[in-house]
Amino acid sequence: MTEATWEKTALAAQRFRGRQRSARRLHFLLAGLLILVASAWLILSGTASGARYFITVDELVGNPQWSGRTVRVSGAVLGPSITWDPDTLTIAFTMAAIPAQFDDLAAALHDSVNDPSVTRLDVVVPDQAKPDLLQHEAQAILTGRLGADGVFTASELLLKCPSRFEEAVPDPAIAGHADL
Repeated sequence: MTEATWEKTALAAQRFRGRQRSARRLHFLLAGLLILVASAWLILSGTASGARYFITVDELVGNPQWSGRTVRVSGAVLGPSITWDPDTLTIAFTMAAIPAQFDDLAAALHDSVNDPSVTRLDVVVPDQAKPDLLQHEAQAILTGRLGADGVFTASELLLKCPSRFEEAVPDPAIAGHADL
């Protein structure tokens, strides 16, 4: 009986190993390229969505494209409109538009709250304890959605009160003593 055997020549074995290395390199190259594309997409999409820190009340109310989308909006709190329900932990207040550019935040907040012609927005913040900084003429930065009813429902509430961070005037009795 005859026996058939096939032996690889050294040249065939070398070609086979070369193809394996090329295939392995191609797989690593494709995996690296996929990781690079995914990273670039994540960076670009994150940058595009966070490019603007917040929009103004005027932009939110005046442009229907923002309705129903999650946005961050900034405005001045009207103190007399603040209500808080301790049973449902719901805060409600009205916010007035502040200008996009200003030199003095306290003056901009004061002017916005006292000008009846400024755009106003009703805000509801559910499941939130009443913050100490929620007061008249505080700057509110809210993240949430504008509903079809025109009420902004916030999921996050940040407050800034410029009067709390003003530099204190030194006491004249202490100022006269250089040794203190």
